[in-house]
Amino acid sequence: MTGKEARERRKANRGSKDDRKKASEERRAASADRRERMLAGEDKFLLPRDKGPVRAYVRDMVDARRNLVGLFMPMALLLIFALFLNPAVQAYVTLAMFVMMLFMVVEGIFIGRQVNNRVRARFPETPDGGFKLGWYAFVRASQIRKMRAPKPRVDRGAAV
Repeated sequence: MTGKEARERRKANRGSKDDRKKASEERRAASADRRERMLAGEDKFLLPRDKGPVRAYVRDMVDARRNLVGLFMPMALLLIFALFLNPAVQAYVTLAMFVMMLFMVVEGIFIGRQVNNRVRARFPETPDGGFKLGWYAFVRASQIRKMRAPKPRVDRGAAV
């Protein structure tokens, strides 16, 4: 087939402008529906890292407690902006960022150990555990609560 024939064939298979617009709207609607279901926590629509009852339990554990780690991003932004205000403050801001990171590491280790112990007690036959599960809990805890995906199913302070 020549280049001209190939172009004509593609043009014929492409369809009309209205058909393409309609197909685009359908794809957009389907994508929005999948995202909505993923945020709602339907297991079929979750990413592979979020699937399963163990991961759901870990998400509920993290979402049920207040985490100091979740304040890292807002605090880091404030501290970065503080660096531009006054050069004399830079030493204090650097010290505050170091202390904040130290608290993050300590809380990350604490969250990881707590999650692993409770998962082993509740799901003794699961292969999930160790560093991977602790890291999953830490990353979830470090996100701002309103921006977590899937959205939290439990309120703060709820028993899990």
